[in-house]
Amino acid sequence: MTEATRRERLRVETEREIRQAARALLVESGRDAVTLRAIARKLGITAPALYRYYDSHDALLRQLCDDICADMEGVLYAALAADTSGQVGCQVRAVCRSFRRWALAHPQEFALVFASPRDPLGADQFGAVFLQLAGRLIASNLVAKHADDEVPEVLHEDLVRFQQVLMAAVSVHGVTIEEDVLNLGKIYHVVQSWVRLYGHVALEVFGRFPFAVSNPEPMFDSMLDQMLMDIGFQDE
Repeated sequence: MTEATRRERLRVETEREIRQAARALLVESGRDAVTLRAIARKLGITAPALYRYYDSHDALLRQLCDDICADMEGVLYAALAADTSGQVGCQVRAVCRSFRRWALAHPQEFALVFASPRDPLGADQFGAVFLQLAGRLIASNLVAKHADDEVPEVLHEDLVRFQQVLMAAVSVHGVTIEEDVLNLGKIYHVVQSWVRLYGHVALEVFGRFPFAVSNPEPMFDSMLDQMLMDIGFQDE
């Protein structure tokens, strides 16, 4: 092993240890506890030394978000692989339920990722799982047609851009969707569904339901059924 290779391996290992320390602080005490000084104290180094590995505190948090998204991606794909029904509707339900379980088990990680500025859905590992499923759902021909005139005109430009993001995301997984199939009406309903899914999970994770719910799971399952119905999904 060359000296340069050894130094690079040590750098990678140190970066990993820094992120592990940051995540431990996040889980134990929340985002505000993830400071460079606290991380350095855990690792037995000085805070300025961390700048050799990360340009700023924000850069470290962004990398931590990416790590969390990658872990969540693995959990969601495992749920997808475990579903052997071969039915897109069942796959959607399996991944959405897995997302809820993960969020409830990892509230601090959920809060960091979803309360931090992020790129548009599809620009990270987490969004890619949902975009792949959305593409499968639309390409399955089990979704009813939605006219473009259902979409408020002020949203057309944004949804046209998202149309390209969605088509590119699903093509990575071997799903090809033509623009005439993925019209703005369908995209509009996909985006609305994501908002409903995230909204329910966030309210549950942060304990912000407007009334006491002893067991929110049946409400969540009912929301999934209604969501698929509103998209126009017809069971296989």
